[in-house]
Amino acid sequence: METIKHETFGELAYNYGWKRNNNITLFGHEKTVILNIEAEDGAEFEDAQVNAYHKFFNDKERLLNLAEDAILNYYLEVYEDYRQRLGEKFADKMAPVISTKDEIATIVEPKQLIFPMVFDEDVRQVGLLLECTWEPEHGLAVKFEDEEIVEVGFQDIVL
Repeated sequence: METIKHETFGELAYNYGWKRNNNITLFGHEKTVILNIEAEDGAEFEDAQVNAYHKFFNDKERLLNLAEDAILNYYLEVYEDYRQRLGEKFADKMAPVISTKDEIATIVEPKQLIFPMVFDEDVRQVGLLLECTWEPEHGLAVKFEDEEIVEVGFQDIVL
């Protein structure tokens, strides 16, 4: 596996994107996620990715707090539909009735912070990918643009 040491991103290994482990705190718990900087194996990163990385990590506590709120609000909008589809047998396990960030922390697991290649060099994008109990096939994502949340939904919004 090819590895590099980048002045901004640190030591990265290429595996369909340049990756390394990174710790974040979400819902009061420190978690190890994969930091994924999208690029070909030549490691030519975009200025927008470097800028997005700097801006995100300089303000990561606020941004992750925004993500926590957005995840809870999104879940509160969709969980009743999932409960109905899952039926009585699975509803309480996969889409439980909850109302707090502490409770939602038990049904989501952060997996990846992705810094995608972008078409507009003036836009800084970051995606937070999570696994979740109510949508195991499509997962969950929080999409940031210019340090603001623009969308919460299936992982394909950032992939």
